[in-house]
Amino acid sequence: MWPFICQFIEKLFRETIEPAVRGANNHLSTFSFTKIDIGHQPLRINGVKVYTENVDKRQIILDLQISFVGNCEIDLEIKRYFCRAGVKSIQIHGTMRVILEPLIGDMPLIGALSLFFLRKPLLEINWTGLTNLLDVPGLNGLSDTIILDIISNYLVLPNRITVPLVSEVQIAQLRFPIPKGVLRIHFIEAQDLEGKDTYLKGIVKGKSDPYGIIRVGNQIFQSKVIKENLNPKWNEVYEALVYEHPGQELEIELFDEDPDKDDFLGSLMIDLIEVEKERLLDEWFTLDEVSKGKLHLKLEWLTLMPTADNLDKVLTSIRADKDQANDGLSSALLILYLDSARNLPVSYVLMDPLLS
Repeated sequence: MWPFICQFIEKLFRETIEPAVRGANNHLSTFSFTKIDIGHQPLRINGVKVYTENVDKRQIILDLQISFVGNCEIDLEIKRYFCRAGVKSIQIHGTMRVILEPLIGDMPLIGALSLFFLRKPLLEINWTGLTNLLDVPGLNGLSDTIILDIISNYLVLPNRITVPLVSEVQIAQLRFPIPKGVLRIHFIEAQDLEGKDTYLKGIVKGKSDPYGIIRVGNQIFQSKVIKENLNPKWNEVYEALVYEHPGQELEIELFDEDPDKDDFLGSLMIDLIEVEKERLLDEWFTLDEVSKGKLHLKLEWLTLMPTADNLDKVLTSIRADKDQANDGLSSALLILYLDSARNLPVSYVLMDPLLS
């Protein structure tokens, strides 16, 4: 299948990514791919998990542990600035979810398939001419790391690639599904964190300036920094949309802010199935990957209701909770789907004649 997958990837680059890049910035209006060769080394699938519980009977959910290490040739140019750059090799490792839905009674039995990563994959790109690319106006504030983050987040929920296999499938509903629920994260406090700051060339142990990074899919939140405190109290609240469960997780990392490189203070990963089952979790969690430290979280699973019958009740409850949080709490979710447009005015481009 690999040669045909490569054909699909080239089509994706030219028909989806290239127009998206051109529209992202006026300086990139002449951006184009001049060569796309993904290489002969195929994607490797190291394991497959199939979900048989808590899934719709008209869909099949697969989680693929994928690994791709390929020598490729992807060349691009920005004609306006005579800039050329490219990619020599790509590595990508992570868990890719494949959803086959809807299942139908005629061949090919599957109406469409959707592809996305549940969380940010490990991505490495070997560039050529990257410095030329970063000299382009509008891109000079970027770096290799920021570009990799942008690409990785594009692959992660709620972003998804949806491929219809039959003409009558409702592709919009598959590409932009209604969220399964909302996760309200009360990021409260931590205890007994490691002291990373040192004085007198490391002889005297100090404290830390801790802050947290919270992720659900490609939704990322960062807490405020608490200066010189190993038992910080944040009392902040964040709300994240959850599109897939089972599978999605709440990821939290704590860091000590430093002038050069921030030190790691621990991490935490929580399966959202448990939160949905309990509806409310208020616990102290032991931090992973460090010798000590605990994090106090209150997690609420909020289900979306199709009508506004309970809106007054919800408004009353969040007013009661709002005094405990720095950020406001949501009472409802508005989903807008832009379907199509008609009879738009014609725009004309005036061209100056060339004189010979």
